[in-house]
Amino acid sequence: ANGLRHRAVHIWVFNPSQELFVQKRSLAKDVAPGKWDSSCCGHVDSGEDYEIAALRELSEELGIRVRPEQLIFRFKIDACEETGQEFVKVYELRHGGPFVLQPEEISDGRWIDLPGLERWTENEPDAFAVSFRHIWSAWRREEPFT
Repeated sequence: ANGLRHRAVHIWVFNPSQELFVQKRSLAKDVAPGKWDSSCCGHVDSGEDYEIAALRELSEELGIRVRPEQLIFRFKIDACEETGQEFVKVYELRHGGPFVLQPEEISDGRWIDLPGLERWTENEPDAFAVSFRHIWSAWRREEPFT
């Protein structure tokens, strides 16, 4: 939205083995095409609250219907360059799949444990969306996994 500040949600989906689902953004996406990103993410529509947006995006992108009480709010990130001027609320969801990936949004997806994600982001930072790397560094501060 042309540098105007807006709201977004990122949902990190963990399976029972504590692995995070990461999605590879479709090459058709305007922002960060072909980059790895949060399990599910999207903009909050006008008049919509963050939680409702998160539930909608999970249904649209991953094909799963979840109840509001299943979402765990983790933290909020203020609008900044790294987030593309988005105010982001980050949620956690426990869900083992399977998912039905929306092809217009997502070209691939995989489960990875957090130590593996740490190595991957260090070795290949450019494989990831800038906003995801920013959220990942905030996540490590908020939720240390070691």
